[in-house]
Amino acid sequence: SPRNAKGLARAPRLRAARATGRRAFYQGRSPGQASPAVAATPAVAAAPVVADPASMLKDKWGIEVASLRMSGNGHLIDFRYRVLDPAKAALLGDRRYAPSMIDQATGTKLVVPNTPKLGPLRQSATRLVAGKIYFMLFANSGLLVKSGSKVTIVIGDFRVENLTVQ
Repeated sequence: SPRNAKGLARAPRLRAARATGRRAFYQGRSPGQASPAVAATPAVAAAPVVADPASMLKDKWGIEVASLRMSGNGHLIDFRYRVLDPAKAALLGDRRYAPSMIDQATGTKLVVPNTPKLGPLRQSATRLVAGKIYFMLFANSGLLVKSGSKVTIVIGDFRVENLTVQ
């Protein structure tokens, strides 16, 4: 039989105890706890039905997100959306509201840059057209938002959360 450093024989009980402890660990119980003969199934409440974010955008705001991507070597984030219902989506094209993007991990707020010659780097229209894709570019100075980041876009009352930057 195998012996330890002091020359004492290892007890078979020690090996059995270790095996029992491992089994208990993987079964989610403490080693001293008896294994259940019959696992009782707890009553599970029905999960609340959560509306699909894409269908919520279509129903409430009349748009669908076409893309959210890094651009300009990471210094810009390009948000594109398709207008499905121009009346519901009118807020997104309104120049009175300044759009912002918030990184959910850090709370960093990105804005649409306003250049002297071009003006704000976003499409705005008095009348949006159904089926057309519009864009907004957000300045990512300092490269704080990266590909894979979860962001929230806010424009007036419009707010869409948990968008992933590609």
